Amino acid sequence: MIFSQANFVRGLALGGLVLGLSAPATAAGVEDVFKGKNISWVIGFPPGGGYNAYARAVGAHIGRHIPGKPSIVIRNMPGASSLRAANYIYNTAPRDGTAIGAFSAGAIFAPLMGNKKAKFETAKFTWIGNVEKSTGTCAVWKNPDINTMNDVLRKPSLFGASGATGVMSEFPRAMNALIGAHAKVIHGYAGGTGVFLAMQRGEVHGSCAMALSTLQSVRHDDWKSGRLVVLVQNGFEPDPALKGVPHIYDFARSEDDRKAMELIFGRQTLGRPLAAPPGLPADTTRALRAAFDATMKDPKFRGEAKKRGLNIEPMSGEAVENLIKRFHSYPDRVVKRAQDALAIGKIAKVKLKKMQGTIAKVSKKRMTITDGSGKKVQVKLHRRRTKVKIAGKKAKASALKAGMSCAIEYFSEKDLAPKVNCK
Repeated sequence: MIFSQANFVRGLALGGLVLGLSAPATAAGVEDVFKGKNISWVIGFPPGGGYNAYARAVGAHIGRHIPGKPSIVIRNMPGASSLRAANYIYNTAPRDGTAIGAFSAGAIFAPLMGNKKAKFETAKFTWIGNVEKSTGTCAVWKNPDINTMNDVLRKPSLFGASGATGVMSEFPRAMNALIGAHAKVIHGYAGGTGVFLAMQRGEVHGSCAMALSTLQSVRHDDWKSGRLVVLVQNGFEPDPALKGVPHIYDFARSEDDRKAMELIFGRQTLGRPLAAPPGLPADTTRALRAAFDATMKDPKFRGEAKKRGLNIEPMSGEAVENLIKRFHSYPDRVVKRAQDALAIGKIAKVKLKKMQGTIAKVSKKRMTITDGSGKKVQVKLHRRRTKVKIAGKKAKASALKAGMSCAIEYFSEKDLAPKVNCK
C-alpha cells in the first residue's frame, strides 16, 4: 500500500545516507580533479522556477564540501521537459565530475515509459542525491469554471505544458485515461514559467507540474492568497501541508489502475535529483555524494533554504539508486497500463500572436516593436528558444538592431517571442 511504500522510501534515504557518510573519498586524489575547476550544473528548465531556486541554493554551498573547492556554474538547458538536459549529461558531458544535471522525474523514467527520445539507461547515471522528496500537485489560477478536481472530472479543462514528455503533459493525460478526467493539454509554452503566465492570462486553467515546494517558495504569495488553487496532490502519501486537498489515488477505479498511478505519479518522490554522467571514477563519485550529504546538513545551507521557503528532505545517492530499481520492478501489466495511459496521441499546440513592425528598442533579453498604427509590444528574447532570421538567414538574437523591420510571433505581451524574422 502507499503508506508502506512511503516508509520504505524514508528507510532508503536514511540507510543510503549512512552508507554515503561511511565511505569517504580519497581526498588527495580527488582534490587534483577539482582544484581550480568549475563544475557545470545543468538545469533542464528555464530560469525562474523551482529547479532554478534549488540549484542556486545548493550550488552556493556544495563547492565548499568538495575536495579542491571548485566553483559551481549554473547553466540552464531547457528542452523537452528536461529530457534534453538528461540526454546531454548522459551522452555528452565530461565524465570527470565537472558536470552534473538536475532534471525532472518524468525525464528520469522516460525510458521505462517507452519514450524513444530518451537516449539513456536510467540506472547507469551516477546518482549524487535528491534534495527533496516532492509532492506534486495540479493547480489552477482562480477562475469561475474550474476550481475543484470534481470540476475536471465533470467538464472540459485546459492545462498548459511545454512538451509532451514531461509531467505538465503526462499527468493530465494520465488523469484522462485512469480516472475519466476531461483535461485538454495545450503544448508549446516556455517551461513552467511560461505556463504560469498563460494561467494568469486565462489562456489555460492550470498546470499539473506545481510541486508543493514551488508553492511554498516562488509561488507562495499566489497560493496563500487563494489566487492559485490546488486541485489534487500526487505524492506517495497525503502531505499535511495540503490538508483538505484530495489525493490522486482517491480516484482510482481498480487496483491495477492504482498501481499504474503509483508508477506515473509516485515518480515525483524524486523531486530534485542530481546526477552525473555514467562511468565516473569511484573516488570522484564518493566525493560528490559525500559533499551532497554534507551540504544537506550544513547549517548555512539550511538557513538559506529556510529563508527562501525551500523544503529540504534529502535522499542519498544510494537511496536514489535503490528507489529507481524499485520502480523498474513493477509487473509488466502495470507498466503497460501506465504506458498506455501516457500515450501521447494528437498534440494541441498553443496559437502564437503575430505582429509586423519596426524594432524600437532591443537589449539582450527584451525587444520592443512598433507596428504601423503606433502600437508597441514588448517581448522577451532567448538565445535558444527565440529563432531569429535576418534577410532569410539564421542569426543570433544579439544581431537584432533598432530600426529593423521584423515580423514576430509571440505568446503575449512581455512573454517570449519564439520567432523573429527581419529584413
